[in-house]
Amino acid sequence: MDLIFDSCRAALILLASGDEELMTIVLCSLRVSGAATIIAAIIGLPLGLLVAFTAFPGKRLTLTLLNTLLAMPTVVIGLLVYAFISRRGILGFLDMLYTQEAMIVGQVVLIVPVIATMVIAAISRLDRRYQATALTLGADRLQMAWMVVVEARYAVIAAIIAAFGRVIAEIGISMMLGGNAKGFTRTMTTAMALEYDKGEFVLAVALGMVLLGLAFALNLLFQLFQGRVVSDAL
Repeated sequence: MDLIFDSCRAALILLASGDEELMTIVLCSLRVSGAATIIAAIIGLPLGLLVAFTAFPGKRLTLTLLNTLLAMPTVVIGLLVYAFISRRGILGFLDMLYTQEAMIVGQVVLIVPVIATMVIAAISRLDRRYQATALTLGADRLQMAWMVVVEARYAVIAAIIAAFGRVIAEIGISMMLGGNAKGFTRTMTTAMALEYDKGEFVLAVALGMVLLGLAFALNLLFQLFQGRVVSDAL
């Protein structure tokens, strides 16, 4: 108990002091995960709309594949991306390995299925009369899709929040593709693992507190927008 109490007290002091190393790690995590979430939203939202609105051969297989990707371990994604961007890989000439860009690529692969599947689920719950009304009023398919996105905006925002929460707490991709380089690719989760291995818990506990705070804030936002979705449905 003394170890836990002393570590928590020292971690709070470290947080209050605005420790430079701590802030660098937190900002790296937010920068990488934020960029990955934006890119994944740009890819996942149109993908979800395309699957939801279009009837095509293999649609059921596509849905099954997206749902399967939701459960893929982060280390598997890290290994696959590593195989492509390592010096012996197809994209080795880009020299991306052990950079923040590599981490972003891996995290995008991780959360595109999250956003796409949640968007598909949100659209499937909407009244089909929205689409029919838009088409009847002369809207083209792109305008109709935009109207549906606006109608399902709270669910779409909830999907993006859930995706960010997924990547900010992952460790496998960040460790394998970023290399945990101090001041450059060290994220909150990889730093916590390193400090634990070293037997130094103060920084790890401080970062854990930041992660818990982020998780709490994200869950509050998620519940807020999910509540909006339910109230709109009613």
